[in-house]
This record gives sequence, structure tokens and C-alpha cells, in this order.
Amino acid sequence: YNLLGHIGSNTSGVVVEPYLITLTEDSDVFPTFQHAGMEFLYMLEGEVVYRHGSNLYPMKPGDSLFFDADAPHGPEQLTRLPMRYLSIICYPQSSAG
Repeated sequence: YNLLGHIGSNTSGVVVEPYLITLTEDSDVFPTFQHAGMEFLYMLEGEVVYRHGSNLYPMKPGDSLFFDADAPHGPEQLTRLPMRYLSIICYPQSSAG
């Protein structure tokens, strides 16, 4: 996970964290994540089956997904590697910590 920038304390009241995520043959499928806020994914390379709650979404380059990050989510199946996607997480400053 490569943090591309961080907008923390600001007058908008929203924290924004953009990541470039790269998974290769050496990567494992991780347990699902849950955190405050909303998340936007944009596939750049490779293919994945991505879980959000009980739903599974096959994703390929050009696909995007926008969801409530409170539900369990994460890569379920690494279909074609290497895989790169942008993940932009936004949450209220009051949830930062």
C-alpha cells in the first residue's frame, strides 16, 4: 500500500487518504477490512474478485466501486496479477485517530 497523499485537519471536516495498491504473485489474500467512512476503488491493472459485505464484484481495468467502508470488504480472489488499483478513503475528521 502506497499512500499518495493525505488531507487531514482542514476546514471541510473530511479526511481523504488516496492509496495506490499493488498486489503481485507474492501477495496473499488479506482478511476483510472495516473502517469508518466511504471508499472508492478504481482498477488500473489486473483482475480481482472484490468483496463488499456478502456481495462479490469481479473487477478489471477501468472498473470502479464506491461503498460504505463500515461493511467488511477487501480482495476475495486475485484473478490476474500483477494488480494495481487506486483506493480513496474519506471519513469525517471526528473519526480520525
